[in-house]
Formats: sequence, structure tokens, C-alpha cells
Amino acid sequence: MKRSDYISWDEYFMGLALLSARRSKDPSTQVGASIVNGQNRIMSVGYNGMPTGCSDDEFPWERDGADNKYLYVCHAELNAILNSGGRNLEGCRIYTALFPCNNCAKAIIQSGIHEVCYLSDKYAEKPDFIAARRMFNAAGVTLRKLELAHDEIVLDLREENV
Repeated sequence: MKRSDYISWDEYFMGLALLSARRSKDPSTQVGASIVNGQNRIMSVGYNGMPTGCSDDEFPWERDGADNKYLYVCHAELNAILNSGGRNLEGCRIYTALFPCNNCAKAIIQSGIHEVCYLSDKYAEKPDFIAARRMFNAAGVTLRKLELAHDEIVLDLREENV
């Protein structure tokens, strides 16, 4: 008899997005994204960070001030799209912990991704996110707030437990 306590596809792909977020050097917000096609194959992953060639040690991580991280950081969703290596993302879905901002929404729509799966919409009342939702709705992108069966997935990296 097969196991019954395995994780769902949504938990698997959101888990991948959350694991990718652990690569972010951002001290305040770590976000990851995974892009998956209709056959549940992973097309790309990304996390929020500085663009390639821009040192994490030389660019700012502050949230406020004239020279802040928002001028430089590439969001997880955009990074995942750019990391896809030019693969056709038409009809794919993207998993991300936070509902995407307006700039990421534009890239998601333009890339052909048809569904956004997210955990939190905590910035829903901010203009950037209101605009994102408006564009997604106009473009016919499905928005799905995930309700998952598991609250956590624990990864044990110790060799003796493999």
C-alpha cells in the first residue's frame, strides 16, 4: 500500500519557492518563486537579490533613504522568468509566497504565465499591488491563494537520515 502522507503538487512547488527564498541575502524579506508547466515540470526558480554582476556586499540592503535596495533588487518572480533561459512559459503557473507587485505582474503577463499561486497578500491595499491585481484580472491570469494541508515541511539534511 502506498504512503498517504505525501505532499501535494501545490505544497511541493511552494516548498521549492520557499527553499529558493533561503538563497536571498535580503535581511528583511526573502522571497522565492518557482515556475511550473502543465505537466508539473519545473521550468525555473528565482529569489530576490541583486542582478548578476552587482555585488551583494557593495549595494544597499536598506529599505529607506535615497539609496535603498528597491532601486537595485530583482524580485523573485522576475528572476525566475529571466532564469528560464528563454523557455516558453506560455500556460505555466508561478508559485510565490507573496502576491506579486505591479512590475512583476507585467513580466508574468508578458511571459504567458496563466496562473499565480501565492500564500500571502499582505500588501493588498498598496497601490503597486492594487495595480498588479487589476492587470492580472484584465489579462485573464488566474489568481489562487493557496490553502495547504501542511503548515510546514521539514527538511532533514543529515546523511544518516537519508
